[in-house]
Amino acid sequence: MGQATRNFTDKLFLVLKGIAMGTANKVPGISGGVVAYVGGFYEEFIYSLQKLNLKALKLLLTGRFGVFFDYINGRFLSLLILGEALSYFTVSKGFDLLIEYYPILVWATFFGMILGSIYYISINYGEWTRRNVLLLITGILIGVGTSLLDPARQNTNLIFVFFCGMVSVSGMTLPGLSGSFILILLGNYVLLLVDSINAFFDTMVAILQGDFSWWLDPERMEMLGILASFVLGSIVGLISLSHLLGWTIKHYRNETNAMIIGFITGSLGVVWPWKKEVYQLTDAGKIAIDASGKKILENYSRYWPEINDTHTWTAFLMIVLGVLSVYLLDRYGKYQNTI
Repeated sequence: MGQATRNFTDKLFLVLKGIAMGTANKVPGISGGVVAYVGGFYEEFIYSLQKLNLKALKLLLTGRFGVFFDYINGRFLSLLILGEALSYFTVSKGFDLLIEYYPILVWATFFGMILGSIYYISINYGEWTRRNVLLLITGILIGVGTSLLDPARQNTNLIFVFFCGMVSVSGMTLPGLSGSFILILLGNYVLLLVDSINAFFDTMVAILQGDFSWWLDPERMEMLGILASFVLGSIVGLISLSHLLGWTIKHYRNETNAMIIGFITGSLGVVWPWKKEVYQLTDAGKIAIDASGKKILENYSRYWPEINDTHTWTAFLMIVLGVLSVYLLDRYGKYQNTI
């Protein structure tokens, strides 16, 4: 394989990994961090985010853009971010439809992928000390406990929205903790990932059409303020959490990995395939609807499958395919390391 071809292939796969991360981050219960962890680029991702510091800001402000790009591992981050951005308009849209029409089969695939991830991460872990086993159990309990929490009601307070941004970004940096599911628990999933983003796109369209009447619309301005607070909180959370994780990985690698494996294992409760949606109700007892006309999800009610049902066995097959996809990803990663 020529150097140019290999470079192109590497770039393409980075974009595809970004698409996978973006899709996972959008689906409640799935963590983009799991994709990074299983894909073998988690540590590079964390250490690259660590470079977003005061030195990087100084390079940017002084116009040393080339040095800034190299310093923050810009090629890696930009391709990954490109993939994540593309996912919101391509693959993730398809997953929205699949989850709507074939929810059990989609969740079964994710369940299998996480099972496979746990296996392949664990066999490469190393020595399990008593302390690391305790951290593993702690991570599992946090993951399971998160799936059992009752969600809060929507809150538009900007300080709380900022906090939502800081917490939700954990889905990118902490494998096993779903940022979108955390937003559901905080009561602001629809507000921050549907309503405010719709308001932003509507505003961009209006600007392109030369229409600035939105400036005098208090509801639109409130939504844009909420989105700005959420994005700022996400940036602060992403940078601060990546620095914390980078430090723990450097000084307590095995302990950090044990906790992450626990988080991933605990997330199996969130992605359990056999569950029914529990929708938010209005004061009148009717199902609440968001601005786009969709029902507002509150949580899930889980149940055991019917073994004699053909659909159940199809779901089991999807679990196996999910495990197989992780196996192929692991094999590809080992192949890349040998060439």
